[in-house]
Amino acid sequence: MSIKLIRRLGVSLAALVLSSSFALAQMPKVTLAIGGASCLCYLPTMLAQQLGEFKKAGVDVNVVQFKGGSESLKAVLGGSADVVSGYFDHCVELQPKGQDLQSFVVYDRFPGFALVVSPKHTNEIKSVKDLANKKVGVSAPGSSTDFFLKYILHKNGIDPNSVGVIGVGLGASAIAAMEQGQIDAAIMLDPAVTVLSGKYKDLRILSDTRSQKDTLAVFGGEYPGGALYTKAGWIAAHPKEAQAMTNAILSTLKWIHSHSAEEITAKMPPEFTKNKALYIAALKNTMSMYSNDGMMDPKGAKAVLDVFAQSSPAIAKAHIDLSKTYTNKFVEAANKK
Repeated sequence: MSIKLIRRLGVSLAALVLSSSFALAQMPKVTLAIGGASCLCYLPTMLAQQLGEFKKAGVDVNVVQFKGGSESLKAVLGGSADVVSGYFDHCVELQPKGQDLQSFVVYDRFPGFALVVSPKHTNEIKSVKDLANKKVGVSAPGSSTDFFLKYILHKNGIDPNSVGVIGVGLGASAIAAMEQGQIDAAIMLDPAVTVLSGKYKDLRILSDTRSQKDTLAVFGGEYPGGALYTKAGWIAAHPKEAQAMTNAILSTLKWIHSHSAEEITAKMPPEFTKNKALYIAALKNTMSMYSNDGMMDPKGAKAVLDVFAQSSPAIAKAHIDLSKTYTNKFVEAANKK
């Protein structure tokens, strides 16, 4: 190869790098807060980042990880993050408090929660009623796992105030707390539930929403889980960014439904998939959770409100306008294209 040709190739490569860097610099930047990123309920968001779908859609997303959904929410309310990848129910819960939050693309058709008894307390806790005066783990106080726990307790005639709620995260920290008996039970999600099930064959699950059938049994209807949401004012001021993020999530959902659990696992961050066999097994159990179209079903939003109304007198009296808690216009725009 001649020196002249080598120089030409070098110049071309340098121009390509500069062009790519310039294009990235011109992209709008969005800080995305997420709690418990290793949880399979948030897989569409993390996979979108791994596949480069956000950048393909024209937005430079910086993912910031938190211990739980309530901490991600605080980041957006406080202004240190722009958008939350978390559970839609926060949009409903905070409307009476004057916080106008909206989801703009839904990626989970149901929440995927499981109320699991610690392996060290299997013999003494056989039903939800046995949790009175016990310690129960949630990802973080005020998170969606906490809301679910209170709903299940209330539904079974247990005063939520009689239960000690402890934040234990969603991944390895939650598993460790359960195995060591630091808590009597916990609201968990996959892959953590599958990890424990694989180690303890007699693991007791008191309530489960990891499938459509189980979700219908618990809530009486589908119950939307993970979504991208933020302040309504931010969406109004940044429609291009919201549209780009919606496009990225929809592309990722299509990718999920056209690939195997093994192929999806291969794309995830290695720190999430240390035990690949169990991760793949958990993912196979979870695939039906992920939305096909990203749309919010109005009936699903109503189910969320009904759950809160049963356990929160303040929400029951608040006259919440559900139409302000979500928008499907970005998903509809993406589908038109």
